[in-house]
Parts: sequence; structure tokens; C-alpha cells
Amino acid sequence: MVQLVKRALQIKKVGHTGTLDPFASGLLVICAGRQATRLIPQLMDGEKEYTATLRLGIETDSQDLTGVVVGRHEVSGLSRAAIDDCVAGFAGEQLQQPPCFSALKYQGKPLYYYARKGIKVEKEPRPVFIREIETLAWQDDQLLIRVVCGKGTYIRTLAADIGAALGCGAHLVELRRTRNGRFSVQDALPGDALLQERQAASALLLEHMLPVDDLIAGFLNNV
Repeated sequence: MVQLVKRALQIKKVGHTGTLDPFASGLLVICAGRQATRLIPQLMDGEKEYTATLRLGIETDSQDLTGVVVGRHEVSGLSRAAIDDCVAGFAGEQLQQPPCFSALKYQGKPLYYYARKGIKVEKEPRPVFIREIETLAWQDDQLLIRVVCGKGTYIRTLAADIGAALGCGAHLVELRRTRNGRFSVQDALPGDALLQERQAASALLLEHMLPVDDLIAGFLNNV
């Protein structure tokens, strides 16, 4: 996406405010120009909102559908009330163990580098904050939740933790980021719109871009 924006706008200084896992979808905030990219650290600190689908009863080494299955358990005896109570219990501040398959660094290399070689490196649990979490739907082994959380929260780790709390294990099969700070996916351009001819893509981006001054004013108003 960054390369497509660079091509469309003919601007070298372009960045983003946080990647998504390859299987995930949703909002990616792109900053174009030096003034905008300077705001990336503040934008990355913003609250995020996700919808996530968990598959109950199966655990994987990566905590998502891309990993190797390491555990299978019966999904029985669950009720909607029990699931709702369990999910709601993850609201608030808590310690979360970063996943082995992550971009966090150890001795200069990301953890997934070691995990792919079969070397397990564990980072110390880190405090995360989940402001809102709720069950949206549940059927058989599929559980759909909505999460509003702070920076550094791993949703696939949350999925695995919910599965552990339910006693059946779980892993993440779908993830969609719907909000990043003040930005909503409902207002975003579809990524494939940037695949068209450069001038058309440029016109589309210029039509939908937000001025940096508007963002700065928003930060000041939230102080």
C-alpha cells in the first residue's frame, strides 16, 4: 500500500501506522509527506478496534490459522451466557504474553525468525489495556468478538487466552481492523482502487486525504 501511494502521488516520504497480519483485513492509515509521517508515533498510540473470529477447540503454535495444530479439544458444555461472561472478563488492564510468532526483537532479530527455526524465545508479559470487548455471535466452534484496545495488544494472543479460559483452546481465523484512533474503515478507500492508472489513483487519493493541520487540531482538542 505504501508503494502504491508513493507511485500515485510521486512522493518519497510515505509511511503507515501499523501493519496487519497477512490473513487480516481492514483499516491501514497511510501518511504521505514529511509533515504527516512525523505524526506516525502519535497515530500508532491511538486506540484500535477489531472484529475477530475464533475457532474453538483447536490450538496452533502461532495462535492463528497459519500455524501448526498443537492441540485439539472437545467443544462441549458451553453456553452463550458462559461465553459472554468469559469474554467480558478480559476487559481492563492485564498482562499479555507476546506471541513467539511476532515482530518483537530479540538480539536484533524478530521473534518469528527464531520460531520458524523451532527455537522458542519468550518475552516477558507486557501490560495491555482492553477498553471494550463483547461477543457478537457464537455458533458451534466459531466465536465472533469485538475488541477495543490500546497499543501493543495481540488479538491472536487474546484469542488463545479466551480459549484457555473456556477450557477448550482456540485460535484466530479471521481479523479485521475497523478503527484506528479517529480513523474508521467505513471512511477508507479500498486498497484495489490504487491499482488503477497513476493519475486516476492520484486524483482519488487527493480527494480523500485529510490535511495535517486537522489532525494536529484533533490532538490538541483531546489534551
